[in-house]
Amino acid sequence: MEKERMLTAEQQAEVQRQLAHLQRGVVEIVPEDAFRKKIEKSVVTGKPLKIKLGMDPSAPDVHIGHTVVLHKLRQFQELGHEIQMLIGDFTGRIGDPTGKSETRKQLTDEEVKRNAETYVEQYGKILDMDKAKIYYNSEWLKPLTFEDVVLLAGNMTVARMLERDDFEKRYKSGQPISIHEFFYPLMQGYDSVALESDIEVGGTDQKFNLLMGRQLQDAYGKEKQVAMTLPLIEGLDGERKMSKSLNNYIGIDEAPNEIFGKSMSIPDELMIKYYKLATNVPMEEIEKLEAGLADGSVHPRDAKMNLGAKLVEMYHSKAAADEAKNYFQTVFQKRSLPTDIPEMDWTKDSPIWIVDLLVELKMLSSKGEARRMIQNGGVKMNEEKVEDVQLQVEVEDGLVLQVGKRKFMKLNKRS
Repeated sequence: MEKERMLTAEQQAEVQRQLAHLQRGVVEIVPEDAFRKKIEKSVVTGKPLKIKLGMDPSAPDVHIGHTVVLHKLRQFQELGHEIQMLIGDFTGRIGDPTGKSETRKQLTDEEVKRNAETYVEQYGKILDMDKAKIYYNSEWLKPLTFEDVVLLAGNMTVARMLERDDFEKRYKSGQPISIHEFFYPLMQGYDSVALESDIEVGGTDQKFNLLMGRQLQDAYGKEKQVAMTLPLIEGLDGERKMSKSLNNYIGIDEAPNEIFGKSMSIPDELMIKYYKLATNVPMEEIEKLEAGLADGSVHPRDAKMNLGAKLVEMYHSKAAADEAKNYFQTVFQKRSLPTDIPEMDWTKDSPIWIVDLLVELKMLSSKGEARRMIQNGGVKMNEEKVEDVQLQVEVEDGLVLQVGKRKFMKLNKRS
């Protein structure tokens, strides 16, 4: 309270502005009083806070679920704070056991490097990477001696480690837990020691790891960081966390039509959550939209189309968003074929087995996948559903094939 009395009215107003801005969409700040004090100190001294986000490069594609924390970093960045983008090239060889029911496959150095490069490139769609500082934790973790590691491990008990929900479930069910997995949260916490981070952000599933940073900073005589957790976004299935492995994701590097089309599959009850956490739409606009959906003055379809357009605009352009919206309306609402169908000259003999044709045109990657798609009703020929897996196709000039909702091919027969 003594520091607060030292603030001028202008400084107090700035502290309140930053707190209000940064608390949007946050689930928990541990501890809240320390968060306020750090903001106050930054405002008084003019020294930016160090905001850490650690991400292991275990998958090369950033999806909308990942962007929740990235948007929060952008807010910190716009307020003048320093962003510490930590690429876990060392911890990535182990893999975060959070939420896993079994030991994860370790990545090779080449996989880690390739995935890290892709992450950095895609971060730039949200953050100003010229102002962000990028670190690789192999810089300080690799030189540690075995004595250093033993001393590090001495700051945590097995009982405390088994309090983690994922470890506890695996232990009780008799599933193996490798000793090296216990070192993951220790290493992540040590990252905060090395970087002297003020605040670390992450999803709610990362709370244990974030708090480990506080514990280890205290053990090594550093000022303790504040842990800020953000909600996880459910994927397109409306139930499980968005994940590429579950195929319920929207990738920020996907084509505009793909982003827009997938957005239209977002469950109605999750729309507002996506608006709040995955876009930069002002809160007052979102609140009006929420009220309109509640009283029926806004149709969920229109709100969803605007959401899809916004996501395309954020990761591509306004023009791409308009084109994707028009494409969706033409193909799905008016039930017309798109005007920009890719074309291919066909010079081979026919008839040809429909499965071979789909693979030959690279519309599907394998015969097995083509069979399944046909059996599930996902293949059309001249707008008629293909129901016979054994169909022999007589290729005619202008034949249009469709796979799924957004993949088309027009064949031009050439002798």
